[in-house]
Amino acid sequence: MSTSRRSSRRILRRGLALATGGILALGAALATQVAPAAAADPARNGIVCTTGGTATKQPVFDLTTRTGYIDLPDGNTAFMYGYSNGFDPFQHPGPVLCVHEGDVVTVILHNTLKVATSMVFPGQDDVRADGVPSQPQVETPSGMMTSLAPGAAAATATTQGTVTYTFTANRAGTYLYEAGTDPETQVRMGLFGALIVRPVDGNGAQHDDQAYDSTDSKFDATEEFMVLLSEIDPYQHQAVERGKTFNITKYKARYWLINGRGYPDSIADNGASWLPNQPYGSLATVQPYSAAHPLSGMARYLSVGSEDYPFHPHGNNGLVIGRDGHELKNGDADMSMEKFAINIGPGQTWDVLFKWYDAENYGLDASKGQKPVTVTVPSLANQVVGTFYSGSPYLGSTQALPPGVQTLNQCGEYYIISHNHALYQITSWGVTMTGPITYMRIEPPTPNTCG
Repeated sequence: MSTSRRSSRRILRRGLALATGGILALGAALATQVAPAAAADPARNGIVCTTGGTATKQPVFDLTTRTGYIDLPDGNTAFMYGYSNGFDPFQHPGPVLCVHEGDVVTVILHNTLKVATSMVFPGQDDVRADGVPSQPQVETPSGMMTSLAPGAAAATATTQGTVTYTFTANRAGTYLYEAGTDPETQVRMGLFGALIVRPVDGNGAQHDDQAYDSTDSKFDATEEFMVLLSEIDPYQHQAVERGKTFNITKYKARYWLINGRGYPDSIADNGASWLPNQPYGSLATVQPYSAAHPLSGMARYLSVGSEDYPFHPHGNNGLVIGRDGHELKNGDADMSMEKFAINIGPGQTWDVLFKWYDAENYGLDASKGQKPVTVTVPSLANQVVGTFYSGSPYLGSTQALPPGVQTLNQCGEYYIISHNHALYQITSWGVTMTGPITYMRIEPPTPNTCG
């Protein structure tokens, strides 16, 4: 990246971060510069599935290891490994693989790295590599790579090599897939992605609007989102890029990402043009919970970090319904739990239902009797008007702003922040208000002018 481009990106991002910090201090309704999008449009917001072709019950995925660079919120770039879909260019993180219960899944790994690599699929049973049982590989004291299970296949794709993995996806839920060779290096360098197994009932009907077999896990299929948390030590990435060794005992993360991006890029659309290698946004666009919109949204949390991440969506508690591909039920007993923060540990996945409802009656519909604002509004001299404020506290309403003040609010929508609650981790090598931060965007009740 050129110095001038890097500097301009740094200025833009710091400006947005400062503006957002001012809004949070005021507690005002928030909005972003993301283009308007209906909640039902999965191309712009929400999970983007890679489906593995049209073969019934036998999806096939070609994944190719690549090297490339990602943009970071402080204007730097990082050298990364990544899985691309088919033979596409480098992307980070890997494609979101979506399959159904009972599918016989085939993943063909094509390696283009200068080192050998392999894949593991935590939570999947009887994974086979080229037809024989596959196990993760670890380094022995002599420096040799060996499989964990005696007699198991090495399952390694050497430089320019190929390995075919197969397994049957027997259990619905959210899972990771990742490198099984030298994971302390290769996973941290970016060889990971999400695997979603959707439920199928006893009659063979697919239920893409459920997280698990139970109807208790039903959600609005237009409001399904991914929160994939990761971290970067730039010194490790620099060493790998230069072909040098890295002392893992010196590892220290200095960047933390959500879906492979840091804020403010994290709230941009899926496939944002200025992020060609980082395709997945994390903005959660939802409709208010009501009789007309009775289902919750769905957030799939995954982590490949080195410590617990207490991820905290403001404005609502999440209902945790599953962990690591297991629904929180004990027979007929419901073991789900509400959480203020989703404390997701290394290698874990959490499935969480959430909703936003207009508890204070600030909706646009005047026939319901909008609740008046009873506090005294400070004088303009004592106000700092946020860049994303609509000028009105009412959902779906916009009002005139003071002279000289511009807004990026589109139609009176609300924005509520969600972020890693370990506040030192919402930085990028010390640049505050970056890292794993996103928003929940609440659209005015339909019909509205947002879409």
